[in-house]
Amino acid sequence: MVPTILDIEASGFGAHSYPIEIGVITGEGEKYCSLIKPFSEWQHWDESAEQIHGISRNELLHRGQQGREVCLMLNRMLMGQTVYSDGWAVDYSWLRKLFAASGLAMGFSLSPIEMILNERQLEGWYGIKQGVLAKMKTPRHRASADAQMIQMTYALSVRSVF
Repeated sequence: MVPTILDIEASGFGAHSYPIEIGVITGEGEKYCSLIKPFSEWQHWDESAEQIHGISRNELLHRGQQGREVCLMLNRMLMGQTVYSDGWAVDYSWLRKLFAASGLAMGFSLSPIEMILNERQLEGWYGIKQGVLAKMKTPRHRASADAQMIQMTYALSVRSVF
């Protein structure tokens, strides 16, 4: 069984950044990905972050979903679960920012992927991840592709231990 994975792309790297895209892949293989329309008070934009994910602020304004709708969908999909992230420190703060701005409580918890890895998995993680990235040949750094890559890395790390 593989864990449910969540990944977030953001407007930048600092304290004023906010989530702009969320990708989830459940342990059963169900996928969800959405661009997020910035709330009016979310103005920070970092061009270097845009260079990484390739999402423009204009694209968010025209194609993004309302934050509240994204939160409602995440709660429906993930209610009561523990979901994992390989960038927990930043993903958790962005997720909390999204739910707070939407006026909703998170119905699931987010935990670092390292919490479910044993020592051998941790030791091999980077090498396995590089192999998965090479096989995926994903041309862009996006939340749904990253969530799938993390989940695949986890699955291979379990197999490499046994």
